[in-house]
Amino acid sequence: MLTLTMQALVNGLIVGFVYGLIGVGLNIIFGVLRVVNFSHGEFVILGSYFAYVAMHFLNINPLLAVPLSLIVFTVLGYGLYYLLIARLATSDDPETASLLMTYGLSIAMGASMLLIFDAESRSLDFSIEPAFVMMGPLVIPTLRIVSLLIVLLLVVALFWLQYRTFTGKALRAITMNRDAVQIVGVDVHKLSAIAFGLGLGLAAVAGVLTALIFPAFSPFSGADYTLIGFILIVLGGLGHPVGALVASILFGMTEQVSAVYFNSSIALIIGFMMIVVVIYVRPSGLFGRAAQR
Repeated sequence: MLTLTMQALVNGLIVGFVYGLIGVGLNIIFGVLRVVNFSHGEFVILGSYFAYVAMHFLNINPLLAVPLSLIVFTVLGYGLYYLLIARLATSDDPETASLLMTYGLSIAMGASMLLIFDAESRSLDFSIEPAFVMMGPLVIPTLRIVSLLIVLLLVVALFWLQYRTFTGKALRAITMNRDAVQIVGVDVHKLSAIAFGLGLGLAAVAGVLTALIFPAFSPFSGADYTLIGFILIVLGGLGHPVGALVASILFGMTEQVSAVYFNSSIALIIGFMMIVVVIYVRPSGLFGRAAQR
């Protein structure tokens, strides 16, 4: 049982980092735009289908689909901001309007994927040699190790963007004080479009990686990932990407260990229990805005 627990913890660490891309992307969008994106999970699944189409119809290696999905969905998100999100700023209640709009978008996207790909679960029949890596008594699929390395690379790149570039510093400034950024002449709409595009790009990459490490996906899976994303940003603190990453690791380990001792469905219940406890002890989340100030 000890070996199984250790195996679950390692798998949970890897899965948690992949979930972290979902939480970080959702948190960037909320932190900069104050938009609660209920369609985030659908973009994750769209990323999975992007890898599926790239592999089965275009003969593109799914690992190559990772940078392609990041580029394609970042550009798509940049355009969608001006098409859908920017217009909500004129609403009397932009946050509620964005919530309703993204919820409607999630339904439309789910229905479209169901129409195009039907309800049958799909999978990526892809493997690399060796298929498994032995680490003492632990057996780790090579694709999971590769996925972990990809996430770590993206996290490092994201931190470099946020702390070493003008655009990243401006995005952090908008999160802290949007009005002050506008006063000094920064183009808030352009930066918001970049944030929305980056959030969707990270969601798509997460979709490719989940398709690689999980056995199947379907048009109905989006709501699960949206739920996981909200669990992560509430646990980590709204608008705080680092908090979302830490929360994702905790949630991933909890999910995998729960599958050993209980049932995999218990993980979401435990996740909600974690939310209740964290909100009771620290309403702003583990790394919430009160901690930043």
